[in-house]
Amino acid sequence: MQVLHFPRIMSMASTSVWDRLPQDEQRYINEQADKLRLSSQYTRELTNAAADLHMWDEGPLAVLLDPIVNACLTNRPKGTQTNARIMKAFRASMDHLRSSEFDYRSAAPHKPLHHKQVYVDQHTRDVTILGRCPVEGEQTRCCRLMTLDAVRQCGYGCSYCSIRSFYDEHRMYIYPDLPRRLKQLELDPERIYHIGTGQSSDSLMFGSRKGSLDALLEFAQAHPNVILELKTKSDHVQSLTARSSSIPSNVITTWSLNPQVIIDHEEHFTAPLHQRIKAARSVADAGGLVGFHFHPILKYRGWREDYQEIIEIVQRTFSPQETVMVSLGTLTFTRAVIRKLRESGIKTKVLRMPMDEIAGKYSYPLSVKLELFRHVYGCFAEEWKQQVYFYLCMEDPSLWQPVFGQSYEDNNAFESDMLTAYMHRISRHREFREAHARR
Repeated sequence: MQVLHFPRIMSMASTSVWDRLPQDEQRYINEQADKLRLSSQYTRELTNAAADLHMWDEGPLAVLLDPIVNACLTNRPKGTQTNARIMKAFRASMDHLRSSEFDYRSAAPHKPLHHKQVYVDQHTRDVTILGRCPVEGEQTRCCRLMTLDAVRQCGYGCSYCSIRSFYDEHRMYIYPDLPRRLKQLELDPERIYHIGTGQSSDSLMFGSRKGSLDALLEFAQAHPNVILELKTKSDHVQSLTARSSSIPSNVITTWSLNPQVIIDHEEHFTAPLHQRIKAARSVADAGGLVGFHFHPILKYRGWREDYQEIIEIVQRTFSPQETVMVSLGTLTFTRAVIRKLRESGIKTKVLRMPMDEIAGKYSYPLSVKLELFRHVYGCFAEEWKQQVYFYLCMEDPSLWQPVFGQSYEDNNAFESDMLTAYMHRISRHREFREAHARR
């Protein structure tokens, strides 16, 4: 049986999960590894569990492990079979913790991470800025959004963000020659494109720094067959609302919404909920179309009441006629993002959830997702359900029918229906503005 001494092996990786653990935890894991003659696999499993407990503020590993070890060693010799029983019981304790609803309000938010630095990308080489959604696939229902990387990396500190695994974690890059890059894009004038700028960064975090937002709006104005979606958690809308010309009808500005308690604990540096709502109202007042993403929806103590309250605010503040879409989604992690979270040492509860592997990613079991989505969708009035386009973002196709009462046979059908709905709303919006201007 191999005994793994982590200080010798793990010291080569300064950003490893092991290096982020408090020294008392490192010492305890080594003691248990020596005492029980644990395999490297079991030792790594305990290390990851210790990192999770540290992130969740659930106390040291010994609180969960010691009672299990003592019970399993009573009248039983040490050995492979005993260790297997210990780890089985330990996993059950961790699963119980993940399945229980935690309370964000029981403790104040921890100090967030530092802001990232911004770099202007001065490279003269051409890079591809337009591509497909990086997680497109038939195992989940995908709208086949095209992504436009006007900025790479995000300056906000959302603990669950997957962008951290795509780019240099500490630097953000903007293009000083974005207008040129946009003009070089070859688009079919007979085809409808749905393009989003919020997959590699926050769409409005920088406003129109280096002329980026102005360039995007001019791009949308020049291509009426493009639906340009700006997705944000900010309140930086002055570059939109202060324009001398109106916001193009084919630009949809969308906000990710979560209860303020989630924003406080997990969405660091982003705008508070009330400021996001106020910013969206400003864009709508300036003649722009808006939309909302309830993504990720989290399950915690009080989640039902908190999401219902947000939906009531949205319905009081906006009309269905000026709201194009509402999307629903929840936490989804790749192995790389989970590893990054454990290595970061930040305080977050986003991994304190039951996880199933779905399409190569880790998320809530389908039964939990169904509970979350049914509740949020059910909070909307029938008028909204009839006039606003609702959809599930990158979720299992089996969830659509029980949530919405309808589903799509494949991603092509989903994409086609979404584009039709969006273009219909854009056309109606354009006609309304033209008629209003003639008065």
